[in-house]
Parts: sequence; structure tokens; C-alpha cells
Amino acid sequence: MYTTPGPSHAEMMSAVLSRDRSYDGLFVTAVHTTGIFCRPSCPARKPRPDHVSFYPSAREALVAGYRPCLRCRPLEASGSTPEWLRPLLAEVENDPVRRWRDADLRRLRLNPDRVRRWFLAEHTMTFHAYTRARRLGLALGRIQGGEPVTTAALDHGYDSLSGFNEAFRRLFGAAPTRTRDARRLVVRRLPTPLGAMVAAADHQGLQLLEFADRRMLETQIRRVRGRMNAVFVPGRHDVIDQTARELDEYFAGKRRHFSVPLAAEGTPFQMTVWKALRRIPYGTTVSYADLARTIGQPSAVRAVARANGDNRFAILIPCHRVIGADGKLTGYGGGLWRKQRLLELEAAGAGRPAQVAISV
Repeated sequence: MYTTPGPSHAEMMSAVLSRDRSYDGLFVTAVHTTGIFCRPSCPARKPRPDHVSFYPSAREALVAGYRPCLRCRPLEASGSTPEWLRPLLAEVENDPVRRWRDADLRRLRLNPDRVRRWFLAEHTMTFHAYTRARRLGLALGRIQGGEPVTTAALDHGYDSLSGFNEAFRRLFGAAPTRTRDARRLVVRRLPTPLGAMVAAADHQGLQLLEFADRRMLETQIRRVRGRMNAVFVPGRHDVIDQTARELDEYFAGKRRHFSVPLAAEGTPFQMTVWKALRRIPYGTTVSYADLARTIGQPSAVRAVARANGDNRFAILIPCHRVIGADGKLTGYGGGLWRKQRLLELEAAGAGRPAQVAISV
């Protein structure tokens, strides 16, 4: 059962009873009476507190003889696409301008309500809103390439220019003609063992990589949008594909350094701190004071901490390797439990004990 440092039994039980998705990946819940283990957010009937045990991962629950739940599928990476949905997403990618209706889903033997619930949970929008955003993003690319608005509207499934303009304004906040100069950032959710992440990229490289449930994510997106005059559209991008591959290798213990091109723009001070963060060796940690001394500003500990918090490239710019002067884990926007897991992963890969503070 759960023996490594982590949340208390009461906290885990509260997460299960409230189906708190932010705890998915931190532990699994094993129910004695059914022999099944689940994610904390499993929609199945809530278990009695005296009927459950908690394990730090699916592996420990499997070794203890429990089998995975068929509803919440705890063996799949959080945010991953279930098998039943993959054919639909493949059709969307093959014909992204198609307008989908519930009848089309039923012809594929899919329950529209089930599809809607999955998209709301994973993308915070319905399936129809997702495909509409996909079409509008493609239309924006054509408009920015010099194509007339009317042609782009008709070619992307809209019967009238007024309907296209209204849908466009709702998604992007401005009329099509006013977004000709806006930068298009492709955005996609990436499944990881520690929960879904949101990645955004364009021709300059990766612009954002953050855990989807981080409270500051909306602020980060707003800052990027304002600074770059950018619009976010769902879709696929080579840089995001590379990010997904390298994250998979990292979590599998096969990668220590990332080669994803980062468009890391910030103030001169932030850029200095982020550069120093990238020099912290894999499998080691430093204190905020260590980092401040490294950049030649030993009195700027609080400013260094703020720059860490403003980092919009989780894992790739490894602010999780910075800990308190007393060796305790502090200040991680993705949650201290994720910080602990990342340090444990890297320490195991480097053959070092976790949470040992050393100088850069």
C-alpha cells in the first residue's frame, strides 16, 4: 500500500469521494470487495472508506492482486485517447472541414452523449465545438494566406458569411479580417503518466507546455495571446509531435535532455533564470538561493522564485529541480506531488537518492 511520502489517507479519501481529477496519477484506489483498482476520479459508485486501500501506482495494485477498472482505465496515461474514440478522431483528421452531427456519430455506433462527456472532460469543450474550432483554425490559415473570407467560409463548411463571421468572432474574439495578422498557435493536449499537458506551437517552436489542471494555465495563455497577438487553434504540428515523443522517452527513463525548439521569450531576468534552470543536471536539485548565486544575484532569491513560477515550459525548463534551502519541496505550479514524482523519476534514472540539494 501507500508508503512513500504523499498525501494523507484522509486527503486521498476526500479526493476519491469528490472524484477530484487533479489527484489522477498520484495514487490509485483499490476496492477490497470488488478486487478492482481505479483512478481517484473514477465515475463508478463511491466506495465505503473501510473497503479501500491506496497504492502509489497501478503496478503496486496489480502486484497486490487487483485488476484495473474498465470504466476509468487506470493503466492508460491520463488524457490518452480510448480505443473506442480513435476511429472517430482519425476521420476528423482525414476530413477536418466536415460538419458532424449526432446522426453521424450514431452511424459509427458511437453514443453522442458519451463522446460529448469525453471531450468536455479532456478538452473542456464538446465534440462539436472541437470540430468547429478545427474548421475555423484551418479557415484562418487560408485567410492569412490571402484567400478571400467568403471563399474560406464556404470551403470550410459554412453556408453563409454571416454565420461564419459570428462563429469566428465567438472563437477568436474578432472578425476574420481583423485577424489576418494574428499568429496561429496550434494547441493540443498530450497524455502523460502525471496527467494531461497542454502544448502550443508555431513555426518558431514550442510556445507553451503546461499541465492542463494548473491554475495559472489560463494566465499563461492570456499572456502569450496578448504578447504575440496570437490565436489558439486545435490541430497537429510537427513541434508538438516531437514534444510528445520526447516526453514519452523521458517518462520511460530513456531521455535526460530535450531537443524540442523552445520559443522562450521573457524579460532579460527571466531569460537568465530559465537558462540557469536548463543547466541543472538531470537527477539533481538546487535551492532557490543556489540558483540566485549562480546567476550572480545572491540577494534576488524571491525574484528567482517568481521567474520559476512564470516558466511556461514545464519539465523542459526544469523548475521542478529547485527546492527549498531546507531540502523540502516548495513552489511548483503543477502540484508538489508532481514535483516529487519528477524528482523520484530522475533520481532513479541517475542512480541518486531523491531530493538531495547540490549546487549547480
